[in-house]
Amino acid sequence: MNGIVIVDKPEGWTSQDVTAKLRGVFRTRRIGHGGTLDPMATGVLPVFVGRATRGVEFFEHAEKTYIARLRLGITTDTEDITGTVLEERPVSVTKEMLEQVLEHFRGEIDQIPPMYSAIKINGQKLCDIARKGREVERQSRKVIIFRLECQEFSGTEATLLVHCSKGTYIRTLCKDIGAALGCGGCMATLRRISAGAYTEANAVKLDTLVQAENPERYLQPVDTMFAAYPQITLTEKQEKRCRNGNSFTVSLEEGTYRAYSASGEFLMLAKVENGMMTTVKSFFEV
Repeated sequence: MNGIVIVDKPEGWTSQDVTAKLRGVFRTRRIGHGGTLDPMATGVLPVFVGRATRGVEFFEHAEKTYIARLRLGITTDTEDITGTVLEERPVSVTKEMLEQVLEHFRGEIDQIPPMYSAIKINGQKLCDIARKGREVERQSRKVIIFRLECQEFSGTEATLLVHCSKGTYIRTLCKDIGAALGCGGCMATLRRISAGAYTEANAVKLDTLVQAENPERYLQPVDTMFAAYPQITLTEKQEKRCRNGNSFTVSLEEGTYRAYSASGEFLMLAKVENGMMTTVKSFFEV
């Protein structure tokens, strides 16, 4: 079996838990996921099966969209509601105040990764260091918040829609917004509603996959993740050179393309430079 299944990850499962379960469902060890979700988070988790795992590396750069609930007045060690409370403060925030603060978090911003994360420093995961009660200095990283909107506000909680670049920690965003408001804050819930080209509409419940007699029917072709690139059908001679890993001349504008055989098989993600098409990544059966 080869393809991408968009899992609606349930709360309480790690992304690794999901892939481990699906190895049994799809009867293959060649499985990987595109973009880790915290155990408390739910939503869109693309899982790559079989030969489609060759595409995981390209999904690392995919943009994501989330619905997060920010709880004001509480700061925790994990930056979400599951952690140990470090401080509680009274909240006196209006929606207008929140909107003013959100403006400062749109566009390119600096984020300091949370201690409870899988980032490694000197070969050690930050979360492992944090569990020992220690904290180390982390370098800030540039991330991009393309869209940040308050959908609901109750005075102590806000529902936020966040469209962001790879590497963005929504927990940290919630904590930083709370700090900017002067009352502190943490993430109460998180749901990913899109990742790359895939949305909630594509997602399948994990239970559905586990119970399916034919789980293969939920697999999407690997080329769906490259839908933004134009499609090109190769000639017989070009296809032969493609399968041999050789470049060849084309009359196309420079850029990235999805290349197919005359029969419709997705052969490769390719790039064109100076009239030459070369392989970025091949996906055909060997």
